[in-house]
Amino acid sequence: MYRVEKVLNHNALIGIPENTTQEYLILGKGIGFGKHISETIEVTDEHKVYSLQESTERGDKKELATSIDPVYLEIANEILDGAEAAFKDIDRDVLLPLADHIEFAVKRIKNNEQLKNPLTDDIRVLFHAEFKVAEVARDILAKRLNIAISDDEIGYIALHVHSSIMDQAVSQAMQMADAVRQCVKMVEEETGKRIDTQSLSYNRLLNHIRYMIARTVKGEVLKLDMNDYINASAANSFQAATKICKELSKSLGKDIHDAEIGYLAMHIERVALDEMD
Repeated sequence: MYRVEKVLNHNALIGIPENTTQEYLILGKGIGFGKHISETIEVTDEHKVYSLQESTERGDKKELATSIDPVYLEIANEILDGAEAAFKDIDRDVLLPLADHIEFAVKRIKNNEQLKNPLTDDIRVLFHAEFKVAEVARDILAKRLNIAISDDEIGYIALHVHSSIMDQAVSQAMQMADAVRQCVKMVEEETGKRIDTQSLSYNRLLNHIRYMIARTVKGEVLKLDMNDYINASAANSFQAATKICKELSKSLGKDIHDAEIGYLAMHIERVALDEMD
């Protein structure tokens, strides 16, 4: 049982469990309808409960929860329901930053200030499943607020979804996408070819770079070294991979293990061969 501390709207309130002082945000259809402060309510499995104890990058969670229009809390909660259905175990603590982002995005759209996301295509490939989940926001916002959002905004929402399943900050996911984009750009410069972003080789290249960066950040090392073989069979691609890994190391502030060069060169060679077909 919870004691009502503050009603946000018909579907959202802040409550405190009996015999405690801990505050929680509770979301669910009709949970706040007709409720009054200090009234006792029962919370069921149909409701979503979020702790307001910790602070966020923007400060106190309770202050943030009460400053965001409750409709955006509901929308963010609905998106996370979709993420939970797709990925099972997620960290729903991204609710507040996600709701905050969506509210700000809607304000920008109403003011005709569309935010350009230069990494949208990369996010769509790197975080394909997350992007699909994030796309439900398009229908939700259209039905509830008559707002149309772009793929660029979907990309940012996808990063929040990714954050909920990978225990990775949105800024870190953005850094990874940016590093991948830099890497692809360098591949294009080294091969002298424009990569088809719809091609299978591009998809494979992006996913390889994604996991290469993740391994580098975690300090993991590939067990099999293919450098000698790849250098002998695809010297130009190996040279390009060596240069790219060196530049990427500077960008990440971490050394990329030598064994990664051969594997990256293999994917660069595939791209180059595809583009020559």
